[in-house]
Amino acid sequence: MSAPLTTVRLDKWLWAARFYKTRTLATKACDLGRVEYNGQHVKPSRDVVTGVMLRIKTEGGEFEVQVLALSDLRGPAPVAQTLYAETPASAAARAQARENNRFGLPPMFTREGRPSKRDRRELDKLQQRD
Repeated sequence: MSAPLTTVRLDKWLWAARFYKTRTLATKACDLGRVEYNGQHVKPSRDVVTGVMLRIKTEGGEFEVQVLALSDLRGPAPVAQTLYAETPASAAARAQARENNRFGLPPMFTREGRPSKRDRRELDKLQQRD
């Protein structure tokens, strides 16, 4: 039997906690600044320890979580959810965003055909692309 983990690479933990489908996507998210470790943008090789706060931006929304346990193996979703605790403010913000997006895109984006250059720029502003 192996000793319990004291640290895990950030990209491995994000993958094991099921925030990203692959380690490659987790690494890319770290490189693009979509993951903050105690308020700072970090590299994917950063060691994660229990008790730190992470802010993670995914397609599912923006999560603010506290690391409760470490794992470098991807398991079932119920096990992955025991690795972290989402803050109540984060859960409320994601619920509000879901409610706002429930009705779909605003009417200005319901045109048919390809978006114009202006439409693309407006989409980029809304999605806050880097």
